[in-house]
Amino acid sequence: MGAKENITEGKTALGIEFGSTRIKAVLTDDKGHVLATGFHDWENRLVNDIWTYTMEDIHGGLRGCYSSLVKSIKEQYGIVPETYGALGISAMMHGILAFDKDGKLLSPFETWRNSNTEKAADVLTKEFQFNIPLRWTIAHIYQMVLEDRDFVKDFSFVTTLDSFIHWELTGEKVTGIGDAAGIFPIDSEKLDYDEEMVKKFDALIREKGYPWKLRDIVPKVLVAGEKAGTLTEEGAKLLDETGTLKAGVPLCPPEGDAGTGMVATNSVAPGTGNVSAGTSTFAMLVLQQDKKLSKLYREIDMVTTPDGYPVAMSHANNGTSDLNAWVNLFKEFSELMGYSVDMGDLYGKLYTNSLKGDKDCGGLLSYGYFSGEGITHLNEGRPLFARTPDSKFTLSNFMKSHLYTSLGAVKLGLDILLKDEKVEVKSITGHGGLFKTKGVAQNYLAAAVNAPVTVMDTASEGGPWGEALLALYMLRGKDAGSLGDFLAKEIFADQSGTTVEPDPADVEGFETFTERYKEGIAVEKAAVDAMKW
Repeated sequence: MGAKENITEGKTALGIEFGSTRIKAVLTDDKGHVLATGFHDWENRLVNDIWTYTMEDIHGGLRGCYSSLVKSIKEQYGIVPETYGALGISAMMHGILAFDKDGKLLSPFETWRNSNTEKAADVLTKEFQFNIPLRWTIAHIYQMVLEDRDFVKDFSFVTTLDSFIHWELTGEKVTGIGDAAGIFPIDSEKLDYDEEMVKKFDALIREKGYPWKLRDIVPKVLVAGEKAGTLTEEGAKLLDETGTLKAGVPLCPPEGDAGTGMVATNSVAPGTGNVSAGTSTFAMLVLQQDKKLSKLYREIDMVTTPDGYPVAMSHANNGTSDLNAWVNLFKEFSELMGYSVDMGDLYGKLYTNSLKGDKDCGGLLSYGYFSGEGITHLNEGRPLFARTPDSKFTLSNFMKSHLYTSLGAVKLGLDILLKDEKVEVKSITGHGGLFKTKGVAQNYLAAAVNAPVTVMDTASEGGPWGEALLALYMLRGKDAGSLGDFLAKEIFADQSGTTVEPDPADVEGFETFTERYKEGIAVEKAAVDAMKW
């Protein structure tokens, strides 16, 4: 059956993911092959010291992305889709969207970038004896409790971005277990929120006299393969303002971008791992069901795969934002000199040229901290570039330092897992925009982890493709076996990619850079303290 027939007959899966700077839709056939994509660029706002997106941003972005997808389908195949085999929504994890019983938003959406929850996260970590990062939804909930916000008593549904959009499309207050793991700690055996910790939280807030308990306000936990509702008439109109899309499309559980990244890189089985590098950068290592770390680490998040396996995550709030800013500066300079520059070509040339730099970046040091960084225990960030008088200040070293530092904080967490905890990893896969230029960031990641790193040819499709695959997995039902089996046998069996081995000299150079990176945190902290304008 051809692509046009697949689309006409609804033998397709659609994944839509809300990233930090781009909303992307990926449509696949019933084998997982990409048929069309759609995009909508957006950007968060800093309003009253809160990183946020407005409801107009969210709804306009959803419709804009879907409209872009439909335009692509019409241009390629001459048709406009009226239905799909299945649909899934994913988004950047964490943060908080809180609604009352009438569906009114009680406070502006707070994204994962916000680090105003330190007190709450510290109390909960001590109470649970489980690391609660500042960006987790439960930290935001409890911070609002601690601050005695008037609206907390009115909480009826408190959730994340993907779960919120899923609710609007289906009326179902649910989320996938991977996303739920960024809301509240998960029991990977029971595939639900950890009941003992739920009881401890309810006890913490009992004296407040709220008319709700935790399970009353958070989304129900679902695992990959389960059905999560169908597209309602209202949901269809929200997604497609032309009215062409029909209600009734089944939806899979919504997922966070960490979970879809694992799916998109075939990294859901124990012993696999992946590194996603974009606006934020995070590394995920899938553990055996009974594996536990030897102690609590504030630098390591314990989350899950979309089917519930425990995952140790090193999550850096800051990734490529500062790197992108420098590339834009070089573009501005090029235009000043009278040259018209293609951004893809500019990125490629600058990244490739970095390979000529010294293995340790020639003594150059940078921090792309646009926001606070949990791994290095900073609640605010200041983008920073520093060097000594005798550093080798060349373009190649300059770019290499910014590429290295985009992996810098994540490496600190990975060092804990790989060196201290001796977590066994059979394979690590890289994906995200950082890896688009072949043989550059992939080589640097291999040096950072001192292990082979694979980048699949499908790496650029990323999270929305992963969500489409989860939608497809739901359609397959029990016959597909486990999620890992489904991906290995039906999706990745014929996928190609490139694998690079770590170069010992690169490994040594990255270790030297990392030691300087750790020593220089004091400089970054001083910049945060001094630069208040």
